[in-house]
Amino acid sequence: MTEETGRATGGPATAVSGAVMEHMYVTMLRIRLFEEQVAGLLEQPEPEIRCPCHLCIGEEAVAAGVCASLRPDDYVFSTHRSHGHYIAKGGDLRSLMAEILGRVDGCSRGRGGSMHLADPSIGLPGSSAIVAGTVPVAVGAALAAWIRGTDTVSVAFFGDGATNEGVWYESLNFASLRKLPVLFVCENNLYSTHMHVSSTLADTDISRKASMFDMPGVTVDGNDVLQVYRAARKAIEAARRGEGPTLIEASTYRWRGHVGPNYDIDKGLRSKDELDNWMARCPIKTLAACLCEEGIASAGELTTWEEDARREVAAALDFARVSPLPDPEEVTRHVFTVETG
Repeated sequence: MTEETGRATGGPATAVSGAVMEHMYVTMLRIRLFEEQVAGLLEQPEPEIRCPCHLCIGEEAVAAGVCASLRPDDYVFSTHRSHGHYIAKGGDLRSLMAEILGRVDGCSRGRGGSMHLADPSIGLPGSSAIVAGTVPVAVGAALAAWIRGTDTVSVAFFGDGATNEGVWYESLNFASLRKLPVLFVCENNLYSTHMHVSSTLADTDISRKASMFDMPGVTVDGNDVLQVYRAARKAIEAARRGEGPTLIEASTYRWRGHVGPNYDIDKGLRSKDELDNWMARCPIKTLAACLCEEGIASAGELTTWEEDARREVAAALDFARVSPLPDPEEVTRHVFTVETG
Protein backbone atom coordinates (compact mmCIF):
# COMPACT_ATOMS: atom_id res chain seq x y z
CA MET A 1 0.00 0.00 0.00
CA THR A 2 1.32 3.45 -0.84
CA GLU A 3 0.92 6.09 1.86
CA GLU A 4 0.30 8.81 -0.72
CA THR A 5 -2.75 7.19 -2.28
CA GLY A 6 -3.95 4.78 0.36
CA ARG A 7 -4.43 2.21 -2.40
CA ALA A 8 -3.27 -1.38 -2.27
CA THR A 9 -0.42 -2.45 -4.52
CA GLY A 10 1.66 -5.57 -5.05
CA GLY A 11 2.07 -8.46 -7.46
CA PRO A 12 -0.73 -10.93 -8.20
CA ALA A 13 0.23 -13.62 -5.70
CA THR A 14 2.45 -11.68 -3.29
CA ALA A 15 2.44 -13.18 0.23
CA VAL A 16 -0.54 -15.46 -0.49
CA SER A 17 0.00 -19.22 -0.32
CA GLY A 18 -1.31 -21.59 -2.94
CA ALA A 19 -3.55 -23.27 -0.37
CA VAL A 20 -5.19 -19.98 0.53
CA MET A 21 -5.66 -19.10 -3.13
CA GLU A 22 -7.33 -22.46 -3.77
CA HIS A 23 -9.58 -21.97 -0.74
CA MET A 24 -10.68 -18.51 -1.88
CA TYR A 25 -11.32 -19.73 -5.42
CA VAL A 26 -13.57 -22.53 -4.22
CA THR A 27 -15.33 -20.14 -1.84
CA MET A 28 -16.11 -17.73 -4.67
CA LEU A 29 -17.33 -20.61 -6.83
CA ARG A 30 -19.67 -21.81 -4.09
CA ILE A 31 -21.08 -18.31 -3.62
CA ARG A 32 -21.56 -17.73 -7.35
CA LEU A 33 -23.18 -21.08 -8.11
CA PHE A 34 -25.39 -20.93 -5.02
CA GLU A 35 -26.70 -17.49 -5.94
CA GLU A 36 -27.20 -18.42 -9.58
CA GLN A 37 -29.39 -21.26 -8.30
CA VAL A 38 -31.31 -18.80 -6.14
CA ALA A 39 -31.73 -16.47 -9.11
CA GLY A 40 -33.15 -19.33 -11.15
CA LEU A 41 -35.65 -20.14 -8.42
CA LEU A 42 -36.73 -16.51 -8.24
CA GLU A 43 -37.36 -16.49 -12.00
CA GLN A 44 -39.88 -19.33 -11.81
CA PRO A 45 -43.52 -18.44 -12.64
CA GLU A 46 -44.49 -19.65 -9.18
CA PRO A 47 -41.29 -19.13 -7.19
CA GLU A 48 -40.42 -21.39 -4.28
CA ILE A 49 -38.73 -18.43 -2.64
CA ARG A 50 -41.12 -15.90 -1.15
CA CYS A 51 -38.71 -13.57 0.62
CA PRO A 52 -36.75 -10.73 -1.06
CA CYS A 53 -33.25 -11.81 -2.07
CA HIS A 54 -30.36 -9.40 -2.61
CA LEU A 55 -27.68 -11.19 -4.63
CA CYS A 56 -23.94 -10.51 -4.46
CA ILE A 57 -23.05 -12.07 -7.82
CA GLY A 58 -19.96 -10.20 -9.01
CA GLU A 59 -18.91 -9.19 -5.49
CA GLU A 60 -17.70 -12.59 -4.29
CA ALA A 61 -14.07 -11.57 -3.87
CA VAL A 62 -14.79 -9.22 -0.98
CA ALA A 63 -16.41 -11.83 1.25
CA ALA A 64 -13.92 -14.54 0.25
CA GLY A 65 -10.82 -12.38 0.75
CA VAL A 66 -11.85 -10.96 4.11
CA CYS A 67 -13.18 -14.17 5.63
CA ALA A 68 -10.11 -16.16 4.52
CA SER A 69 -8.17 -13.86 6.83
CA LEU A 70 -10.32 -14.65 9.89
CA ARG A 71 -10.31 -17.33 12.55
CA PRO A 72 -13.40 -19.41 13.38
CA ASP A 73 -13.87 -17.47 16.64
CA ASP A 74 -13.88 -14.08 14.90
CA TYR A 75 -17.21 -12.39 14.21
CA VAL A 76 -18.81 -11.21 10.99
CA PHE A 77 -21.80 -8.86 10.92
CA SER A 78 -23.61 -8.68 7.63
CA THR A 79 -26.26 -6.79 5.70
CA HIS A 80 -29.32 -7.56 3.60
CA ARG A 81 -26.85 -8.85 0.94
CA SER A 82 -25.54 -11.56 3.22
CA HIS A 83 -25.32 -14.90 1.36
CA GLY A 84 -21.66 -14.43 0.40
CA HIS A 85 -20.57 -13.49 3.92
CA TYR A 86 -22.39 -16.50 5.38
CA ILE A 87 -20.80 -18.92 2.92
CA ALA A 88 -17.33 -17.41 3.17
CA LYS A 89 -17.41 -17.61 6.99
CA GLY A 90 -18.04 -21.35 6.76
CA GLY A 91 -21.82 -21.56 6.64
CA ASP A 92 -23.57 -24.74 5.46
CA LEU A 93 -25.23 -24.42 2.05
CA ARG A 94 -28.09 -26.71 3.08
CA SER A 95 -28.97 -24.54 6.08
CA LEU A 96 -28.72 -21.42 3.93
CA MET A 97 -30.98 -22.75 1.19
CA ALA A 98 -33.47 -24.02 3.76
CA GLU A 99 -33.55 -20.58 5.37
CA ILE A 100 -34.19 -18.84 2.06
CA LEU A 101 -37.03 -21.28 1.39
CA GLY A 102 -38.41 -20.56 4.87
CA ARG A 103 -37.91 -24.06 6.29
CA VAL A 104 -37.26 -25.11 9.88
CA ASP A 105 -33.82 -26.52 9.06
CA GLY A 106 -32.65 -23.08 8.02
CA CYS A 107 -29.88 -21.35 9.93
CA SER A 108 -32.47 -18.95 11.42
CA ARG A 109 -35.15 -21.67 11.74
CA GLY A 110 -36.92 -20.32 8.67
CA ARG A 111 -37.80 -17.11 10.50
CA GLY A 112 -35.26 -14.73 9.04
CA GLY A 113 -35.16 -15.44 5.34
CA SER A 114 -32.48 -14.11 3.04
CA MET A 115 -32.00 -10.75 4.75
CA HIS A 116 -31.71 -11.92 8.37
CA LEU A 117 -29.25 -14.80 8.40
CA ALA A 118 -27.78 -15.80 11.72
CA ASP A 119 -25.51 -18.66 12.76
CA PRO A 120 -23.47 -17.99 15.91
CA SER A 121 -21.77 -21.38 15.53
CA ILE A 122 -19.74 -20.05 12.57
CA GLY A 123 -19.19 -16.57 13.99
CA LEU A 124 -22.08 -14.83 12.23
CA PRO A 125 -24.31 -13.60 15.09
CA GLY A 126 -26.70 -11.86 12.72
CA SER A 127 -27.39 -9.74 9.68
CA SER A 128 -29.87 -6.94 9.20
CA ALA A 129 -31.66 -5.12 6.41
CA ILE A 130 -31.31 -1.83 8.30
CA VAL A 131 -28.69 0.24 6.49
CA ALA A 132 -25.61 0.49 8.76
CA GLY A 133 -27.60 -1.35 11.43
CA THR A 134 -24.96 -3.98 12.19
CA VAL A 135 -22.00 -1.55 12.18
CA PRO A 136 -22.45 -0.47 15.84
CA VAL A 137 -23.23 -4.07 16.79
CA ALA A 138 -19.86 -5.14 15.40
CA VAL A 139 -18.24 -2.37 17.45
CA GLY A 140 -20.06 -3.64 20.52
CA ALA A 141 -18.73 -7.15 19.95
CA ALA A 142 -15.24 -5.71 19.56
CA LEU A 143 -15.70 -3.79 22.82
CA ALA A 144 -16.67 -7.03 24.55
CA ALA A 145 -13.50 -8.69 23.25
CA TRP A 146 -11.45 -5.75 24.49
CA ILE A 147 -13.05 -5.92 27.94
CA ARG A 148 -12.41 -9.68 28.14
CA GLY A 149 -8.83 -9.25 27.02
CA THR A 150 -9.13 -11.58 24.01
CA ASP A 151 -7.79 -10.96 20.52
CA THR A 152 -11.06 -11.83 18.77
CA VAL A 153 -11.78 -9.52 15.82
CA SER A 154 -15.14 -8.32 14.54
CA VAL A 155 -15.85 -7.40 10.92
CA ALA A 156 -18.63 -5.05 9.86
CA PHE A 157 -19.62 -5.39 6.20
CA PHE A 158 -21.69 -2.56 4.71
CA GLY A 159 -22.40 -0.84 1.42
CA ASP A 160 -21.53 2.64 0.23
CA GLY A 161 -24.99 3.82 1.24
CA ALA A 162 -24.25 3.11 4.90
CA THR A 163 -21.72 5.94 4.95
CA ASN A 164 -24.67 8.36 4.79
CA GLU A 165 -25.87 7.21 8.21
CA GLY A 166 -24.92 9.04 11.39
CA VAL A 167 -24.37 5.82 13.32
CA TRP A 168 -21.62 4.89 10.86
CA TYR A 169 -19.59 7.94 11.88
CA GLU A 170 -20.32 7.39 15.57
CA SER A 171 -19.18 3.77 15.30
CA LEU A 172 -15.89 4.57 13.59
CA ASN A 173 -15.18 7.34 16.07
CA PHE A 174 -15.80 5.17 19.14
CA ALA A 175 -13.85 2.22 17.70
CA SER A 176 -10.85 4.40 17.01
CA LEU A 177 -11.09 6.17 20.36
CA ARG A 178 -10.96 2.86 22.23
CA LYS A 179 -8.60 1.13 19.73
CA LEU A 180 -11.09 -1.70 19.36
CA PRO A 181 -10.38 -4.87 17.33
CA VAL A 182 -12.82 -4.23 14.49
CA LEU A 183 -12.50 -4.09 10.72
CA PHE A 184 -14.88 -1.91 8.70
CA VAL A 185 -15.36 -3.23 5.16
CA CYS A 186 -17.25 -1.10 2.64
CA GLU A 187 -18.45 -3.06 -0.38
CA ASN A 188 -18.69 -0.07 -2.69
CA ASN A 189 -20.71 -1.34 -5.65
CA LEU A 190 -21.46 2.23 -6.82
CA TYR A 191 -25.21 2.11 -6.21
CA SER A 192 -27.35 2.67 -3.13
CA THR A 193 -30.46 0.82 -4.21
CA HIS A 194 -30.81 2.60 -7.58
CA MET A 195 -28.89 5.80 -6.90
CA HIS A 196 -25.28 6.23 -7.99
CA VAL A 197 -22.77 6.97 -5.26
CA SER A 198 -21.90 10.31 -6.88
CA SER A 199 -25.48 11.42 -6.23
CA THR A 200 -25.33 10.64 -2.52
CA LEU A 201 -21.82 11.53 -1.37
CA ALA A 202 -20.07 14.87 -1.83
CA ASP A 203 -16.76 13.01 -1.47
CA THR A 204 -16.92 9.55 -3.04
CA ASP A 205 -13.47 8.56 -1.75
CA ILE A 206 -14.86 6.57 1.18
CA SER A 207 -11.58 5.18 2.52
CA ARG A 208 -10.30 8.75 2.97
CA LYS A 209 -12.95 9.30 5.65
CA ALA A 210 -10.87 7.10 7.95
CA SER A 211 -8.45 9.99 8.45
CA MET A 212 -11.16 11.89 10.36
CA PHE A 213 -10.97 9.20 13.02
CA ASP A 214 -7.21 8.72 13.03
CA MET A 215 -7.39 5.21 11.64
CA PRO A 216 -5.89 3.60 8.52
CA GLY A 217 -8.01 3.68 5.40
CA VAL A 218 -7.26 1.79 2.20
CA THR A 219 -9.00 1.30 -1.14
CA VAL A 220 -8.62 -2.06 -2.89
CA ASP A 221 -9.85 -3.56 -6.12
CA GLY A 222 -12.80 -5.52 -4.76
CA ASN A 223 -12.74 -7.80 -7.80
CA ASP A 224 -9.19 -8.91 -6.98
CA VAL A 225 -9.47 -11.37 -4.12
CA LEU A 226 -5.71 -11.30 -3.54
CA GLN A 227 -5.74 -7.55 -2.94
CA VAL A 228 -8.69 -7.94 -0.59
CA TYR A 229 -7.01 -10.76 1.30
CA ARG A 230 -3.72 -8.94 1.77
CA ALA A 231 -5.40 -5.75 3.00
CA ALA A 232 -7.73 -7.64 5.34
CA ARG A 233 -4.95 -9.78 6.77
CA LYS A 234 -2.81 -6.73 7.50
CA ALA A 235 -5.72 -4.93 9.19
CA ILE A 236 -6.76 -7.97 11.21
CA GLU A 237 -3.23 -8.62 12.45
CA ALA A 238 -3.02 -4.98 13.54
CA ALA A 239 -6.34 -5.26 15.36
CA ARG A 240 -5.17 -8.37 17.21
CA ARG A 241 -2.08 -6.47 18.36
CA GLY A 242 -4.29 -3.81 19.93
CA GLU A 243 -3.62 -1.18 17.26
CA GLY A 244 -7.31 -0.50 16.62
CA PRO A 245 -9.60 -0.51 13.60
CA THR A 246 -9.07 -0.13 9.86
CA LEU A 247 -11.46 0.97 7.11
CA ILE A 248 -11.22 -0.97 3.83
CA GLU A 249 -13.11 0.28 0.79
CA ALA A 250 -13.46 -2.51 -1.75
CA SER A 251 -14.47 -1.22 -5.19
CA THR A 252 -16.77 -3.78 -6.77
CA TYR A 253 -20.04 -4.18 -8.68
CA ARG A 254 -23.17 -6.27 -8.35
CA TRP A 255 -24.19 -7.85 -11.64
CA ARG A 256 -27.83 -8.31 -10.71
CA GLY A 257 -30.22 -5.59 -9.59
CA HIS A 258 -30.58 -4.19 -6.11
CA VAL A 259 -33.01 -6.96 -5.25
CA GLY A 260 -34.01 -10.02 -7.23
CA PRO A 261 -32.54 -11.74 -10.30
CA ASN A 262 -32.93 -8.99 -12.93
CA TYR A 263 -30.00 -7.00 -14.31
CA ASP A 264 -31.66 -3.57 -14.05
CA ILE A 265 -30.35 -2.30 -17.38
CA ASP A 266 -33.88 -1.51 -18.57
CA LYS A 267 -34.61 1.06 -15.87
CA GLY A 268 -32.36 3.85 -17.14
CA LEU A 269 -30.15 3.50 -14.07
CA ARG A 270 -27.07 1.89 -15.58
CA SER A 271 -26.05 0.98 -19.09
CA LYS A 272 -25.39 -2.41 -20.63
CA ASP A 273 -21.87 -1.23 -21.46
CA GLU A 274 -21.22 -0.50 -17.79
CA LEU A 275 -22.49 -3.94 -16.79
CA ASP A 276 -20.51 -5.67 -19.55
CA ASN A 277 -17.31 -3.90 -18.51
CA TRP A 278 -17.65 -5.07 -14.94
CA MET A 279 -18.64 -8.61 -15.95
CA ALA A 280 -15.44 -8.76 -18.01
CA ARG A 281 -13.59 -8.21 -14.72
CA CYS A 282 -15.12 -11.31 -13.13
CA PRO A 283 -13.26 -12.01 -9.87
CA ILE A 284 -13.53 -15.77 -10.33
CA LYS A 285 -12.06 -15.78 -13.83
CA THR A 286 -9.31 -13.42 -12.67
CA LEU A 287 -8.19 -15.78 -9.90
CA ALA A 288 -8.57 -18.83 -12.15
CA ALA A 289 -6.09 -17.30 -14.60
CA CYS A 290 -3.68 -16.54 -11.76
CA LEU A 291 -3.90 -20.09 -10.39
CA CYS A 292 -3.01 -21.52 -13.79
CA GLU A 293 -0.27 -18.99 -14.51
CA GLU A 294 1.37 -19.62 -11.13
CA GLY A 295 1.19 -23.39 -11.64
CA ILE A 296 -0.98 -23.82 -8.55
CA ALA A 297 -3.89 -25.50 -10.34
CA SER A 298 -4.56 -27.05 -13.72
CA ALA A 299 -7.57 -26.49 -15.97
CA GLY A 300 -8.73 -29.98 -15.02
CA GLU A 301 -8.62 -29.17 -11.32
CA LEU A 302 -10.63 -26.00 -11.88
CA THR A 303 -13.27 -28.04 -13.67
CA THR A 304 -13.37 -30.60 -10.87
CA TRP A 305 -13.82 -27.90 -8.23
CA GLU A 306 -16.68 -26.39 -10.20
CA GLU A 307 -18.38 -29.75 -10.63
CA ASP A 308 -18.05 -30.43 -6.89
CA ALA A 309 -19.57 -27.04 -6.08
CA ARG A 310 -22.47 -27.62 -8.46
CA ARG A 311 -23.23 -30.94 -6.79
CA GLU A 312 -23.12 -29.30 -3.38
CA VAL A 313 -25.57 -26.59 -4.46
CA ALA A 314 -27.92 -29.17 -5.99
CA ALA A 315 -27.81 -31.22 -2.78
CA ALA A 316 -28.58 -28.09 -0.75
CA LEU A 317 -31.71 -27.45 -2.79
CA ASP A 318 -32.83 -31.08 -2.43
CA PHE A 319 -32.31 -30.83 1.33
CA ALA A 320 -34.27 -27.58 1.61
CA ARG A 321 -37.20 -28.86 -0.41
CA VAL A 322 -37.83 -31.78 1.96
CA SER A 323 -37.30 -29.72 5.10
CA PRO A 324 -40.65 -28.99 6.79
CA LEU A 325 -42.24 -25.57 7.00
CA PRO A 326 -42.42 -23.97 10.45
CA ASP A 327 -45.37 -25.00 12.62
CA PRO A 328 -47.82 -22.07 12.88
CA GLU A 329 -48.37 -23.02 16.51
CA GLU A 330 -44.76 -22.02 17.27
CA VAL A 331 -45.07 -18.49 15.95
CA THR A 332 -44.56 -17.02 19.44
CA ARG A 333 -41.42 -19.06 20.20
CA HIS A 334 -37.95 -17.48 20.06
CA VAL A 335 -39.41 -13.98 20.48
CA PHE A 336 -39.71 -11.64 23.42
CA THR A 337 -42.20 -9.04 24.55
CA VAL A 338 -41.69 -5.73 26.26
CA GLU A 339 -44.18 -4.58 28.87
CA THR A 340 -44.91 -0.86 28.95
CA GLY A 341 -46.78 1.35 31.33
